[in-house]
Amino acid sequence: MKSTRWDHRLGVRADDRNLVGHAGVVLLRRIADKTGLTTALARALPQGTGPGWRDRGEALVMLACAIMLGATNVLEAEQLQHHWRRLFPRPISDSTLRRALEAIDGPVAARVERVRAAIRRVVWTMLALRPGGFPWISVCGRELAGWYVLDLDATIVTCSSRKEGAAGTFKGSYGHHPLGAWVANTRECAAMLLRCGNAAANDVADHKSVLAAALRQLPLPIWSKLLIRIDGAAFSHALLEHLQALTTSRRRVRWVTGWAINTADERAIALLPEQVWTCALRQDGQVHEIKGPDGEWLSYQVAELTGVRDLTGWPEGMRLIVRRVNPRAGMRRS
Repeated sequence: MKSTRWDHRLGVRADDRNLVGHAGVVLLRRIADKTGLTTALARALPQGTGPGWRDRGEALVMLACAIMLGATNVLEAEQLQHHWRRLFPRPISDSTLRRALEAIDGPVAARVERVRAAIRRVVWTMLALRPGGFPWISVCGRELAGWYVLDLDATIVTCSSRKEGAAGTFKGSYGHHPLGAWVANTRECAAMLLRCGNAAANDVADHKSVLAAALRQLPLPIWSKLLIRIDGAAFSHALLEHLQALTTSRRRVRWVTGWAINTADERAIALLPEQVWTCALRQDGQVHEIKGPDGEWLSYQVAELTGVRDLTGWPEGMRLIVRRVNPRAGMRRS
């Protein structure tokens, strides 16, 4: 039988004819279908048998594609589907999209989470089978082969209306303050915790929750190496001790976090001799520089503070690296 799927005549040509804007969303929809994500979501979501019933797994995939096209609400998502009729031959109404989202309660969300983890395992297996293998992070020209890198950070989503959970943020804006986790190797979001706008940036419980959700998503091998990176929001005994405890007999965990400088740190930094300072490097291996007020380039410098600063009570084996830049650049030590 002749295929009647949306992609049965899909082709890719390297010429200047029949050009299409936002062509990447076509690949996004295609990948969701080919990896089994669309079908798996349909099985995880509540289904019906009435006339005109729309597949809710397909509805979620369509919504994700519409968001990539720029939709900011379900009404715009419906309108974009009509604009991209070849990609969405059977547009889903905004009311159907709302019902699909409202059907995702606690148990359904847990099933969706398991689906995402299962499909991610399939995709990561495909990545590992590529000629180039799984994408590893490089630091200063050295490839961290075998290391999976997980970044945790909060972001600000501004809004102008009284939406649920919207509040004033610590940056003076108004909106929401979600906390997420991203896999640096593949640049994918592994977990996201929706939070009110006035949520604390360094909430330990929230970081633990997001970290746990992200670890459930990562199809790590039995003998795995994991690097967790968090900014200054991780500066607390409770969270650093939690990170330290993640290492097991089958999983090696290392972490890099920010540090809030206090008076004790300032006194320790003052004791460092000038010759221990060296130029700081970016991740690509280039010298980290900043342009000064007169147009001259000033380089950041780093030094190790371990052994000078008293770290009693902090996790064993922790090292402190400090960075400075010429005050003419208007920066402070970090």
